[in-house]
Amino acid sequence: MTPITPPGIRAPFGAYSHGIHLNGASELLVMSGQLGAEADDSVPDGVEAQAEIAFANIDAILAEAGLGRGDVLRLNAYVTARADMAGYMRVRDAWLDGLAVRPASTLMIVSGFTRPEFLVEIEALAAR
Repeated sequence: MTPITPPGIRAPFGAYSHGIHLNGASELLVMSGQLGAEADDSVPDGVEAQAEIAFANIDAILAEAGLGRGDVLRLNAYVTARADMAGYMRVRDAWLDGLAVRPASTLMIVSGFTRPEFLVEIEALAAR
């Protein structure tokens, strides 16, 4: 994977790459959005606690496919309030800490999810 940041455009706002070039991918893992719900269906209060669960779910899906965080090409995240963006980004940045190449990333504010207690949903795309 090679991060792509053309010299004529603004640097990324945070811990992500503008683009990721993967040449000759032989495996692709597309993940559904992961919510902050535990296996017993409990949902903690707060976007950071929910984001930690969602990223733990992504870790589990990656591991099941024989992949790791370094194989993630793209993250799409959705939060229900502008005030939750910073909390989500703290968890995301910790999850990405130590990676040589940061994935491409999009963060959007949405009006809500299927249940009102959900504050964040994260989907990922990985390849090797």
